[in-house]
Amino acid sequence: MGDLFLLSERQMARISPCFPLAHGVPRADDRRVVSGIVYVIKHGLQWKDAPKAYGPHKSLYNRFIRWSRLGVFDRIFASLAGEGPKPERIMIDATHLKAHRTAASLLRKGAVPRRIGRTRGGLNSKLHTVCDGEGRPIVMLLTEGQMSDHKGARLVLDTLPPARTLIADRGYDRAWFRNALTTKGIAPCIPSSRSRKRPFAYDKALYRQRHKVENLFAKLKDWRRIATRYDRCAHTFFSAIRIAAAVIFWL
Repeated sequence: MGDLFLLSERQMARISPCFPLAHGVPRADDRRVVSGIVYVIKHGLQWKDAPKAYGPHKSLYNRFIRWSRLGVFDRIFASLAGEGPKPERIMIDATHLKAHRTAASLLRKGAVPRRIGRTRGGLNSKLHTVCDGEGRPIVMLLTEGQMSDHKGARLVLDTLPPARTLIADRGYDRAWFRNALTTKGIAPCIPSSRSRKRPFAYDKALYRQRHKVENLFAKLKDWRRIATRYDRCAHTFFSAIRIAAAVIFWL
């Protein structure tokens, strides 16, 4: 396939247990199709512009949509992240992902939320991420762009892995969050907000490691369909994020 992206046999062996069983007519080659999906997401292409070497573009699109609805890509990410070592140090942060007009055109009515909100920067979604000490994502959550960092932290609190320390910026400086971390046996390394009359002490040398979660977001945003959201449905866009995170950090 020349310079085109292709998952190795070893990589396929790690993720194939998460694939659904084929029924009836044998489906197209999993390795080729999944590699084509990765290529489209990374380069920000329309599905119709996918290289011919990956097969019909409709097969790529249909597989991506169908497996997104089945939660296949969520299982792949969870399985790979679960294989990693138990982290002693975790970090949490959030970033905005710009929503293209094609993503924002979906009607707001319906039972399934779009996870698109409005901020000063326009329409966008927000990705809340917990990573380990090496800057590899462990927990990810997609919300509306206007949701604050500490509200997103409340939603992922129950899924935090056991760790000694959690590093976060001052946007997470809330008494309830500090207390919840302490209850879990996790020491918070969080600078106090400027409004606090009595600032909390924190390890400044340890806090310098927080750049790793920023690097994580930078690597994800190198994938063009992640940096700019084109998908109308939240579950398909989140599946694209999961694919990118799995390939970049865990495969």
